[in-house]
Amino acid sequence: MGIIGGLPRHVACVMDGNGRWAAQRSLPRTAGHVAAEAAVIDVIEAARSAGIEWLSLYAFSTENWRRPAAEVDILMRLVRRAIRKHAPALYARGVRCRFLGMSDPRIPAPLARDITDLMTLTGDNKDMTLTVAFDHGGRRDIVEAARSLIRAAVPAEQVTEDTFAGHLPYSDTPDVDLVIRTSGEQRISNFMLWQVAYAEWAFPQVLWPDFRAAHLWECLDDYRRRQRRFGDVRRPTTMGEGQR
Repeated sequence: MGIIGGLPRHVACVMDGNGRWAAQRSLPRTAGHVAAEAAVIDVIEAARSAGIEWLSLYAFSTENWRRPAAEVDILMRLVRRAIRKHAPALYARGVRCRFLGMSDPRIPAPLARDITDLMTLTGDNKDMTLTVAFDHGGRRDIVEAARSLIRAAVPAEQVTEDTFAGHLPYSDTPDVDLVIRTSGEQRISNFMLWQVAYAEWAFPQVLWPDFRAAHLWECLDDYRRRQRRFGDVRRPTTMGEGQR
């Protein structure tokens, strides 16, 4: 594939553009959500094959509850169908599945059960961790972490970035190295706000239903060519380098 090293450990995708994909084809918005399933499966398999250890997908935000009830209902049905269809393959391929969020009582009980079953089925897998952000909000996670610290009566002087992170949901999740947001939009959209603090970003123009393994590899290749300085400066390795 042309990528020989420097791969991100944790890749996150904001799966944007389903509605525009459908509109371009004079189809209902829900058709875009149906078409998005193929992209999800292709990206999961491509990331696993590439050796990505952690993959996070933004599937449904806390703000998405504002969408028309009929569209939300279809989304819930599509997610349940996808889980039932692909659970055996995810298990067989060593993918551990997690769902980040899942606190709203409007989530249908049958879907919640299937999600729990999927997490239980794949809980011991070790090849890759797939986190699906579903009913997720980055601000809400931060508020919940603060509440957890208060409930634990942690003294203020003992609250550090590390201890705070330890109270976030799935606190073993490493920081995101690369965020890919499809469709060309350039917003964070309340996604894993703590974890993306030092992430690199890629904004491919392709709409999510058309996003495939080749597009993922392009983003990984671009990431590999970047310098991640984390606020530091580049240190020249030879006399005069960095001043050219």
